[in-house]
Amino acid sequence: MDTELPLDRAPHEALVTDVLAWKNPDLTFRDYEQIALQLTGHARAVAADVQRHAAALPKNDGRGALAEVILREADGRLSQPLQGTARCAQNRARLVRALYERLDRLTETLPAALSLFQRGFEE
Repeated sequence: MDTELPLDRAPHEALVTDVLAWKNPDLTFRDYEQIALQLTGHARAVAADVQRHAAALPKNDGRGALAEVILREADGRLSQPLQGTARCAQNRARLVRALYERLDRLTETLPAALSLFQRGFEE
């Protein structure tokens, strides 16, 4: 299960957006629980992807250290038991959003000038 499968990002981002937009949701305990469970599973998958990308970075790349901070925070949040509440679902949605933001920063290409600068130190 720890293989590199592509994340099905769009539907989960839509779910995150919807959950975070809730003002006064009127769902059942089971509905909240299922939404939180779905977001928890996806958060774990995104965290694994963040970990893989961070591990592939050079040791002097600060993005790896920032990823480790996010991953520790994610681990702490994911260790909390699920509750069938809107608050729990929204907290899991915020976590997924934060993990995707970190993943995007890890996968974006460095600006050309910075890349040239780093190459100068590697030669």
